[in-house]
Amino acid sequence: MGIVEDVADELALESLKIIDATGDDAFVQKVADTIGGSSQTMEEAYLTAVRVRRAEQRARVVLAELTADMAKSLPPPSAEDD
Repeated sequence: MGIVEDVADELALESLKIIDATGDDAFVQKVADTIGGSSQTMEEAYLTAVRVRRAEQRARVVLAELTADMAKSLPPPSAEDD
């Protein structure tokens, strides 16, 4: 990635940690507004990185649930499998 994307991703990760801790979803827009005052390109990259990271979080939750469900539905290993 380029410097804009790298910095935006770092900011997105830090922002999501703060949001997870505080529950303040408006935090993203506060940061975006601050960034946008200097660089619209950076603001767009930041908002994209936040969306991507949030999508990743949701996908990981779904994958974990599906994996757990699959593990429950599999038969227990038999003595022949050893």
